[in-house]
Amino acid sequence: MRVLIAIFALLSLAGAALAQAEFDTKAKFAVLMDYESGTVIFQKEADAPLEPASMTKLMTLAVVFNEIRAGRVSLDDEFFVSENAWRTGGAASGGSTMFAELNSQIRVEDLVRSVIIQSGNDAAIVLAEGIAGSEATFALMMNELANDLGLEGSNFTNSTGLPDPNEYSTARDLAELGRYLIREFPEYYHYFSEPEMEWNGINQANRNSLVEMGIGVDGLKTGHTEAAGYGSVTSTDQGDRRLIAVVHGLTSMRERTEEARKLLTWGARAFERFTPFADDQIVAYADVYGGAKPNVGLVGQGEIALYLPRGSRQCLSATVNYQAPLLPPVRQGDRIAELRVFCNDQLVQAAPLYAAEDIGQGDLIRRATDALKQLALGWL
Repeated sequence: MRVLIAIFALLSLAGAALAQAEFDTKAKFAVLMDYESGTVIFQKEADAPLEPASMTKLMTLAVVFNEIRAGRVSLDDEFFVSENAWRTGGAASGGSTMFAELNSQIRVEDLVRSVIIQSGNDAAIVLAEGIAGSEATFALMMNELANDLGLEGSNFTNSTGLPDPNEYSTARDLAELGRYLIREFPEYYHYFSEPEMEWNGINQANRNSLVEMGIGVDGLKTGHTEAAGYGSVTSTDQGDRRLIAVVHGLTSMRERTEEARKLLTWGARAFERFTPFADDQIVAYADVYGGAKPNVGLVGQGEIALYLPRGSRQCLSATVNYQAPLLPPVRQGDRIAELRVFCNDQLVQAAPLYAAEDIGQGDLIRRATDALKQLALGWL
C-alpha cells in the first residue's frame, strides 16, 4: 500500500507558478529544469506525449555509454555498416546522415561523435546493431534503461527517432534524460560542444546552433520531423548554475533556436536558490511495522535545493510517498520514499529519500502492538 504524507509548513515560501505566468513560449511542449536540484522552473505540456524525433538519440547514447562503462564496448571497437544501416540512415534516405560507406567498419568513438554532431541516422543504427545485433533488440535495451531512470512517459522502438507511432516521450522525460547524461558521463560530454565533424570527405556543422552563440550552451541534441516540428534539448552552464531546456513543436530551425535561447536566458536571470532541507535534515518519518523503533527518519542525498523566482511569495506543497508496511530491518541509506514538490498542483521536483538510521526488528511486545494496530486501524 502506498502511504502519502503531506508537508506544507517547511515549503510555505516562494513558488514557481507566479514567475511562470511572466514567461511564455511558442513551443507546444517545454520544460526548463535546474540541473543540480532537478527543479522544474517552467513547464508547458510537460507530460503530454510527443514525437521525440532525433532527440531519441540521447537514449541511444545513454545505452552506448552504459555499455562502455560496463566494459562490453570500447571507443576503439569497430562496428560494421550493414545494408540496413546504409539504406535506412545513409545518404539515399534523405535524412541526417554520416555518409557511412556500405560494408565499411567504423570506430565507436567516430559513430558517437556523428550521432551527437551530425545526428547521423546511419551511425545510430550501426551502433544499435553492433551492440545488440539488431535495432529491435537495442530498442528493448533503451526501454529497460528508460524504466530504470523512471522515464514513465517514454517508449522507444528505434535508435534514430525516425517516425514510428509507437515511439514517444515527454518534455519532462527528455530533460531528465539530458540531466542523466551530463551527470553520469562527464567524460563524454565534450563531444556535444564540438562545432563540426568531417567524414567521408564531407564536413557538417553541429546541428545545435546554440553551441556557437556564445551564451554558454554546450549540448545536447536537436530533432525534427514534418509531423512533430522542430525541437531541442539544450543545456547551458553559466558559472555556478546549469540549466536544461526542452522545446518542441516549433515551425522552423530559427524559431527553435530563438525559443530555446529565450527560455534559457529567462531562467538564468529570474530565479534564486532556496534550500528547504539541509544535508542530513529529517524531511519526514516513515512508520516501521514491528521495528525496534516505531518509525525511521527520511533524509535526502545531501541537501535538497529548489530554484524559485525572485520576489514572489506563493505557497508550495509537498508529499512523501512510500510503500507500506515498511518492515525491519531497515538499513541506513536504504532508499525508502520519494519527496514530490508541487506548485498549484503541478509537479516541479521529485527527490529520493533515504533511511537516516538502522532500525532492527522489535521485541515481541512491539511486534504484537503493531499487529493489533494494523488490525484495528489499518497501517497508516
